[in-house]
Amino acid sequence: MLLSLGFLILGFFFHAYITKTNAIAASKQAKAILAEAQKEADVMRREAKVQAKDAVLRARDNSGREFTAQRKDILDLEKRVVEREKNLTGKLDMLSSKEMQLAGRLTEVADHKESLIDKQKKLDNLVAEEVRRVEEVADLSKEDARKTIMKRMEDELQGEVNSLIRHTQKAAKETAKKKAREIIATSIQRYAAETVCDITTSSVSLASDDIKGRIIGKEGRNIKSFEAETGVNVLIDETPEVVVLSCYDPIRREIARVSLERLIEDGRIHPARIEETVAKVKQEIDDTIRSAGEDALFGLGITGVAPELMHTLGKLKFRTSYKQNVLDHSIETAHIMGTMAAEMGLDPKIAKRIGIFHDIGKAVDHEVEGGHAVIGANLMRKYGEDRIVYNAVGAHHEDMERESVYAVICDACDALTAARPGARAEATDLYLHRLDQIEKICNQYAGVKSSYAVQAGREVRIMVEPLKFNDHGASLLAKNIASEITKEVKIPGVVRVTVIRETRCVEYAK
Repeated sequence: MLLSLGFLILGFFFHAYITKTNAIAASKQAKAILAEAQKEADVMRREAKVQAKDAVLRARDNSGREFTAQRKDILDLEKRVVEREKNLTGKLDMLSSKEMQLAGRLTEVADHKESLIDKQKKLDNLVAEEVRRVEEVADLSKEDARKTIMKRMEDELQGEVNSLIRHTQKAAKETAKKKAREIIATSIQRYAAETVCDITTSSVSLASDDIKGRIIGKEGRNIKSFEAETGVNVLIDETPEVVVLSCYDPIRREIARVSLERLIEDGRIHPARIEETVAKVKQEIDDTIRSAGEDALFGLGITGVAPELMHTLGKLKFRTSYKQNVLDHSIETAHIMGTMAAEMGLDPKIAKRIGIFHDIGKAVDHEVEGGHAVIGANLMRKYGEDRIVYNAVGAHHEDMERESVYAVICDACDALTAARPGARAEATDLYLHRLDQIEKICNQYAGVKSSYAVQAGREVRIMVEPLKFNDHGASLLAKNIASEITKEVKIPGVVRVTVIRETRCVEYAK
C-alpha cells in the first residue's frame, strides 16, 4: 500500500515537472516567434514606406506631364480664338461695306421703278392708240381679231396635238404587252367557265335513259372502269338521253366517245368488254391520226418528215381553235403561203412546210408548258427540221425573234385563214349582236352619217359629214371609236376602223 502511494506521489511530481518544462519551452518558442514577427513587420513597414514614396513620385511626374499638356492645349485654343476673332472682324467690315452698297442700289432701283412706271403709262397709251388705228384699218373689233388669231392657232396646234397623240401611242405600245396580259387574264377570269365547257366536253346521245344505269353498272363498276381506261370523266345527270364526256385532251375525248357509242350499240357493257373496246378504238384513232398526217403532207407534196412529227401533225385533226379545225386551218395556211412565196420569188416548198407545221404546238400544248408557237418550234428542232423552218414557226406570233421573211408571211397567212368569213364557227345571235354593237358605238358620235360593219365584223366603215370634221378630226374620231370598240366589244381578232370624209362638187354643163 505504501509502495503504491509512493509511486502515485512520484508520478504526480514527474507529471508536474514535465508540464513545467513544456510550459517553459512554449514560452521561449512564443518569444522567438514574436521576435521574428516583429522583424518581419519592421521590414514590411520599411518596404511600404519605400513603395509609397515611389507612388508619390510617379504621381507627381504624371501630374506634371498632364499639366504641361493642358497648358499647351490652352495656348493653342487661345491662338485659334484670336485668329477667329480677326476673321470675324474682317467679315463684319465686309458686311458693312456691302450694306452700304445695297442701300445705294435700292435707291437706284426705286428711281428706276418710277421711271418704268412713267414709261409703262406712255406705252399703254401708245398701244391703245395703235389698237384703235388697227381696228379702224382692219374693220375688226379687238374681240373679232382675237377669235381669228385663236382659230389660226387652233388649226396650227391641231397638227402638234396629232403628233403628240402618235408619240403617246408609240409610248403606249412599249407597255402594251404587259397591259395585254392583264386584259387577257381578266377575260379568262370572266369567260373561262363558259369557254371550257364548250371546248372540253362531248355529248353522246342515248336511245333511252335506261342505258344510263347500264353505263354506271353495279356499284359503279362499269363507269369506273370506263373512266380508268379512257382517262375522261363521264358526267351522268338529269339531262334526258344524254351523257357528257369531259376531258382537256381532244383525242382521249374522241376515243371515249367512239368507245361509248360502240358499247351502247353492242349492248354488252362490263369491265372486260370496256377494256377490249377501248383498246380497239385507241388503235383505230391512232391509225386515223397517222393517216391524217400522211394525207396532209402528201397533198402538199412535203417529204422527209420524221414519223413522230407526222403523227403529231395528225393529232390536229381532233384539235379546234375558235371551233375551226386546226389541221384544216394549217393546210389552208400552207397553200396560201406557197402561193405568196412563189409570187415573191421565195421557195414555195419551205413556205408550205412552215405553213403546215406553224400550229403543231397546239397538238401538245396541254402536255407541255408554254405558248404553242414556241412549243412547235422546239418540236421542229427536236426532229431535225431546218433553222429557217422552226424559227418561222416559233416567231409567227412574235414569241421569238424573226430571222427570215417567212415568219412574217406565216403570220399574215395565219390571220388570213382565220379571218375568212365562216372559217371560225360562231353562234349566229352572238355574231349579229357584235355587228349591231359595233355600229351603235360608231353612230353615237355627232357628225357620223352612217356606219357599216363589213368582212364578218373585222372592219367598220364610217361616213362622216365633211363640214363637221377636218382631216385631223377624222383621225381623232377613228382613234376614239377603235378605243371604245376594244373596251366594249368582245372580238376574236382585230377590227379595222375606217373613217371616210368625202366632199362632192357637182356642176352641169348646158
